[in-house]
Amino acid sequence: MKQPLHAPCASHQGGVSLIVVLLILIVVSVLGVGGAQIALLAERGARNDRDMQVAWQASEAALQDAEFDIHGPGTGNRSAVLGSLQKTDMFVTGCGKSLAEVPSGAIDTLGLCALPVSGKPAWQTVNFTVTGNDAQTIEFGRFTGRSFAANESANKGIEPFKAPRYVIEPIPDPGERDLSLPSKYLFRVTAMGFGPREDIQAVTQIIYRN
Repeated sequence: MKQPLHAPCASHQGGVSLIVVLLILIVVSVLGVGGAQIALLAERGARNDRDMQVAWQASEAALQDAEFDIHGPGTGNRSAVLGSLQKTDMFVTGCGKSLAEVPSGAIDTLGLCALPVSGKPAWQTVNFTVTGNDAQTIEFGRFTGRSFAANESANKGIEPFKAPRYVIEPIPDPGERDLSLPSKYLFRVTAMGFGPREDIQAVTQIIYRN
């Protein structure tokens, strides 16, 4: 008699493919998280660079405004005195403050800083972030009548948080050798610009000869 045929036994599954798939999923997840972090860091870096550029440009604008303040056209009679500066009486130790009402013929000494005999220069001691009557720095347009687009108290975009500010210091002109002539001075102008947030700040400085 013929022997009955038996069906072959099914092979047993060991679960190796499941482990491989899980490992692949873990690797893909790690790569995805790493890529997201790199993209986020790149976005933050680009945003910080943009914000600093806004602050630098605002600071440069303040230096230009200071030049108009020195040689005009401007409001009041500051440029008439600063343009041919031979005396430094109007420059105040610790920098002048804004006057609510300047007497007729008087010079508003706001932001005009005398050179200290020793110690830190004025631009390193004043607080450029202070505004209002307590400010010792000059806001953009204060004496030139020029306008500056800024968000002021609210961060609504990529404009500077507030208008840039500057101070002016007189420096004896090293190029003046003739002692028989009246002393001449150069101007050291230091400005601070702000980014979209007040804590983003840029400081620029020039030596200006009128």
